[in-house]
Amino acid sequence: MAYEGRARHMGARSGGRAAGLRIVGGEWRGRRIRVTDAAGLRPTPDRVRETLFNWLRPILAGARCLDLFAGSGALGLEALSQGAAEVTFVELAPAPAAGIGAHLRALGAQGRGRVVQVDALQWLGGPVQAVDVVFLDPPFDAPLLAPACALLESRGWLRPRARVYLEHRAGSEPPGLPSTWRLLRSKRAGDVGYHLAARDDAADQAGRLP
Repeated sequence: MAYEGRARHMGARSGGRAAGLRIVGGEWRGRRIRVTDAAGLRPTPDRVRETLFNWLRPILAGARCLDLFAGSGALGLEALSQGAAEVTFVELAPAPAAGIGAHLRALGAQGRGRVVQVDALQWLGGPVQAVDVVFLDPPFDAPLLAPACALLESRGWLRPRARVYLEHRAGSEPPGLPSTWRLLRSKRAGDVGYHLAARDDAADQAGRLP
């Protein structure tokens, strides 16, 4: 993900020079996508995505995914490349949302991905469409992880055996999770702390991921 400058929180700035994003695996492996260098745009690093999708491989094929605070769309695009059936990208800021739509068209993936330009917490409060994988990478300086997790759990967004990826600034405490969730994996890469969580029952049934 990662757009720290979304309009509601930090004042989005569109335009600017373009930076590159590399898809690390699957159908579009090695494909580079141009990403607008907007203020606060922070795509999840390649090595973090590589580790994350190794964790997700047992459940990703055919999965329905939700990329909240989608920013560049790096996580959701990677999921589509590596076998997810569909991804909903939720991004409030207009320029990044338009950029994700352009990526989907360029990759011929319009039928598998859709972009919703709306506040992520507002989206979670609306009609529920249960998913297998959720990517949560909100702006580091905004207190959004805990309320997003609470809404995902309380409103029934998670299918059985669903996984939730969480990313935050390294060195800070891991986010508070619903009591029914368990952290399966936790790692750090540079200034990024990242985790994979599941409900206790899902974790018990599936065991630790390889």
